[in-house]
Amino acid sequence: MFKRCFVLFMALLFGAIGTGMGKRITQDTVPRMSTEELKANLGAPDLVVIDVRAAKDWNGSDRKIAGAVREDPASPEKWAGNYPKEKTVVLYCA
Repeated sequence: MFKRCFVLFMALLFGAIGTGMGKRITQDTVPRMSTEELKANLGAPDLVVIDVRAAKDWNGSDRKIAGAVREDPASPEKWAGNYPKEKTVVLYCA
């Protein structure tokens, strides 16, 4: 579930950023990061962690990644361009 959700939102984000560039984004072309890699990179200045859980799930959870920002998963086109392209952007929903 986590991997599927992660891949979906990465595709949405890169799709929103890359719209009009003529590149087709597929599940196979979206970079992935393991939980262990994420833990090792937390706090790095070139890493942005975005929590894309539904508002009710986010509000009702006591498990959040420190430093993560929350964005609405229903409208990535509104926020995807707010993050620098040179940074590693990780989206998670579980």
